[in-house]
Amino acid sequence: MIRRQLSILAILSMGILPLTPVSAQAEGLAGPYLAASHARFFSDYEASATYYTQALLRDPGNPVLLENAMSAYVGLDEFDKAVPIARKIVADGLNSQVARMVLLTNQFKNDEFGAAIADIEAGLSVGQLVDGLAIAWALVGEGEMSEALAEFDKVAAQDGLAAFGLFHKAMALATVGDFEGADEIFSGDTGVMLQATRRGIMAHAQILSQLERGDDAIELIDAIAGRDLDPELQALRARLAAGETVDFDIVRTPQEGLGEVFFMVAEALRAEALPTYTLMYSRMSEVLNPSQIESLLQSASLLEELKRFDLATETYAKVPADHPSFHAVELGRSEALRLAGNPEASLEVLKQLSKTHGVLPIVHYTLGDRYRQMGEFDAAAAAYDRALELYGDPEPSHWFIYYARGISHEREKRWDLADADFRQSLALVPDQPQVLNYLGYSLVERGEKLDEALGMIETAVAARPNDGYITDSLGWVLYRLGRYEEAVGHMERAAELMPVDPIVNDHLGDVYWAVGRHLEAEFQWKRALSFDPEEQEADRIRRKLEVGLDVVLEEEGEAPIPVAHDG
Repeated sequence: MIRRQLSILAILSMGILPLTPVSAQAEGLAGPYLAASHARFFSDYEASATYYTQALLRDPGNPVLLENAMSAYVGLDEFDKAVPIARKIVADGLNSQVARMVLLTNQFKNDEFGAAIADIEAGLSVGQLVDGLAIAWALVGEGEMSEALAEFDKVAAQDGLAAFGLFHKAMALATVGDFEGADEIFSGDTGVMLQATRRGIMAHAQILSQLERGDDAIELIDAIAGRDLDPELQALRARLAAGETVDFDIVRTPQEGLGEVFFMVAEALRAEALPTYTLMYSRMSEVLNPSQIESLLQSASLLEELKRFDLATETYAKVPADHPSFHAVELGRSEALRLAGNPEASLEVLKQLSKTHGVLPIVHYTLGDRYRQMGEFDAAAAAYDRALELYGDPEPSHWFIYYARGISHEREKRWDLADADFRQSLALVPDQPQVLNYLGYSLVERGEKLDEALGMIETAVAARPNDGYITDSLGWVLYRLGRYEEAVGHMERAAELMPVDPIVNDHLGDVYWAVGRHLEAEFQWKRALSFDPEEQEADRIRRKLEVGLDVVLEEEGEAPIPVAHDG
């Protein structure tokens, strides 16, 4: 995103209406209000919209009900239903930033640029940054280009806003065909260098193409974005390389200009504001520029953060199948379906994508992950095989694919293949803690190369001392090496880090038993049982509680634990 010199929250000067309790004076208001409040807490926009609207029928002037009903419709992507509520809020003189955002968006949507300027100048402010850029884009819509450029300059002259104002000034110049002026801004000739963003790279490349500088556009993409491009940038570069003059389409109208403002603000807010608030900006961008795929992805991502996977899936589905980023959208839709508890539908999306976009390694990589998550390890390994084949020569960024394929092989008892993958992963990224831990723990469980396993796990613990699983592995390898007293502290630490994990508590029980602390061992085994371990593990724990660890080890053909005195 464009570098910020001031907090974006401070720049926006938020004016959200405080959510104070509603007085249930109107008959029948309490029920719908409580139901709406419950739905709002869980970001259930559909239920919120329904119940807040019901409550408004009983108390139509209630400011909190108005604000929340309007916001619910925006979140639900039912903008037209939010507009009349926003008008009511403003007409009643209530202080609502979201209402002013809705009305400003509606004015631009309907080419009411003069009304938008008049409202902002009359005090209906969205915030310092949005107001200034909205006036400038409205003047572009009115055909007052000189005045518009002056307004962009006013924004750029404000403390911390130079990059914002100049970026949009460049966009406005490009919309009217002044590509030389736009290029001057992107090239830093104004004295301010704009931070490179994906959309900024695309915009500048298109501007250079319009100036018949296709080679410079290619050089720009290669220098800033590199060669590992997403499909949309790949398509743009390919068109430039073919000698095609590419149209400028990043921003084509004042509506899309304001949509870019809201998108930009939402991006800047991601690290500072709640997703419920950020979503308001993202949804406005969608309304003003439905073809702006980044806004759709932004909204879908925010909805995933809010655990509204149904709405996220609907948002992903808006992207046309012929768009270069369609595969990225489908990957997101698959993940949303998985998180929504529909793994089969999630898998089917990826299987279809592997047919339509089978040349993209990321598709097979993700398909492998999904198969692995569902316990279909053979299919996972095959998908990882295809991904690695498409990637070509191994690179450090591929370490996780080898690691994941190693897990798949290990689960299918193909140990030689698993071991080779784990070691290839470590060759790409030496001392990677996850891989060291998994390989070390696997060696311990197999009773192989225990000294090597101990070294691996000690390195992993040094890198991630607060990782409970890795700490458990260290305690367990020491136990398997017969170094029981040393194992106790590490296993107790693992139990502190993961107090409700059945395996960790079971392991701690075994270590306690090995040092003669039998009562404590039995207590830990009972704790492990209370945390619902897998059936096979649960049966083994019950047997230990019946006859003790020594007898269980003898029954399993394992070496006995040396005699220890009760501690």
